[in-house]
Amino acid sequence: MKKTIILTILTCMTVLTVNAQESKKKVYDETIDPLQQIEQTVKKAKPQGKYVVCQVGGNWCPWCLKFADFITNDTAVSKVIADNYEYIHVNYNPRKSKSAEKVEQGKALMKRLNNAGRFGYPVLVVLDGDGKVIHIQDSGLLEEGENYNQKKVLEFFKKWTPQAVNGN
Repeated sequence: MKKTIILTILTCMTVLTVNAQESKKKVYDETIDPLQQIEQTVKKAKPQGKYVVCQVGGNWCPWCLKFADFITNDTAVSKVIADNYEYIHVNYNPRKSKSAEKVEQGKALMKRLNNAGRFGYPVLVVLDGDGKVIHIQDSGLLEEGENYNQKKVLEFFKKWTPQAVNGN
């Protein structure tokens, strides 16, 4: 009887875990070349007078997915982003980079983004209209408890708008 109860509980836990993982929102496209993604976004942002924010991380990173949800669900934050930035999720997974091509692509990405990965993930990289890295933000500094702090996040995004940087 005890074995049956334990087996039933373990089965339920396994099903719940699998369902939770399957329902996890994936915001990073693992199939595209991140360097091309960045260059295309810069070309789109410049004529609009916007900067680009690269949220570097991956679907493997719980804090990356949490930040993606946070900026989507907080209307004040999402408005500041929409008004001032082209925002992209740049996939980087150093643990999955097993082929020589993927390893080289990862190295090129980190070189392109001034070794932003040194801050952990997600890391936010602000590019100006010419694609130059102008700021790297450690997202850990925007956290509060088990989530992100709206005031800190807004302060970051507002300080790096094109208007703020250019003094307009």
